Amino acid sequence: MAGFHVFLVACGVWSSATHVLAFGNLPPPMTSFPIHNHIHHNNHMSSTAIMSQARTTSTTTENEKQQPFSLAYPLTQVVSDIDDTLKSSGGVQVAGVTLGGVDVQYDRGDFYPGVFQFMWELSSYSVTLNQRYAEFRAEKAGMKNESLDTRMSPPKVAVLTARAEEFKAALEIKDESKLAVAFRKTGEASKINPTKDWGVGPVLYGSVSEWIIQYKKGLRKFNNFERLLEQDPTGQIMQYIYVGDTGELDQEAGETMLREYPEVVQAVFLHVVSSDPPSSFPPSGLFIPPPKLVNGRPVVFFRTYVGAAAKATQLGLMEPDGLMRVVEEAEKNLQAKGVPEGNSKWVDLERDVDEAYRTL
Repeated sequence: MAGFHVFLVACGVWSSATHVLAFGNLPPPMTSFPIHNHIHHNNHMSSTAIMSQARTTSTTTENEKQQPFSLAYPLTQVVSDIDDTLKSSGGVQVAGVTLGGVDVQYDRGDFYPGVFQFMWELSSYSVTLNQRYAEFRAEKAGMKNESLDTRMSPPKVAVLTARAEEFKAALEIKDESKLAVAFRKTGEASKINPTKDWGVGPVLYGSVSEWIIQYKKGLRKFNNFERLLEQDPTGQIMQYIYVGDTGELDQEAGETMLREYPEVVQAVFLHVVSSDPPSSFPPSGLFIPPPKLVNGRPVVFFRTYVGAAAKATQLGLMEPDGLMRVVEEAEKNLQAKGVPEGNSKWVDLERDVDEAYRTL
């Protein structure tokens, strides 16, 4: 942790978790506005769709007495790749062309331990900050807690994938798919702000040409991200965190996002994967590149989602309790799979668990 801490302090992007968690020391809010304002309609997705997840009601006499809930901080939408980010590609190739990625540590289709909890914690932290700020303001104004409805679901996870639009019939992420169900169950089972409304949001696909001409994948994902930005052109309601991997030009896409839109992209997290078997790694594990800044925003590399959560906590993008929930879920995931002790998956995870405890 020390090296990462020094890097962030030197670059001016360190944010102590206590700074944003101690309620009297919340970061300065933006100008508050009711969640039903700033509506923008477009061909892709509107702010109405974003904010429809906020469960506000005004039909009964009791609810008419409730004060409107205003955002003090933009919400965070996680934007994710699929293969080798959410689940392993297995490194499968057909005629020399990889089918989604290079990772051979996990079997094809295996979800990475703690990945859904990590994305939930990133998504929900901005909601938690807004709720705490609203309660703080209400208390200062002498309002009763029951007079303010702060219920809200975090923004759904947007997916940018190189999977071909032409094969959508076979590759589409449907509501009943294992991926969608896993996201949904994470939101429903959450100890903080449980909801049935969180899960996979807009899915923006690639094309067959990107499967064949690999170097086009990064540009296609960036172009799809620009389409996603149309849901909130003002940048006042939504900010973004991109999560990808090092196998298929996600770094190029993420860094381009930071160069072009640093005002709305908070950070880029990249899952370090390899086509080499773990048995070939040195005792210290697979080399993890050091973090870097692009346009003043961090690019973070990680091996496990516990490591990613530790870095997110150090950046002030997740609270310490959220980090521990990711640790707990990741360990539970490996145990449920029956992964034996001493396996490279446990070695990687335990290394990052140590970092998590040093972060707290």
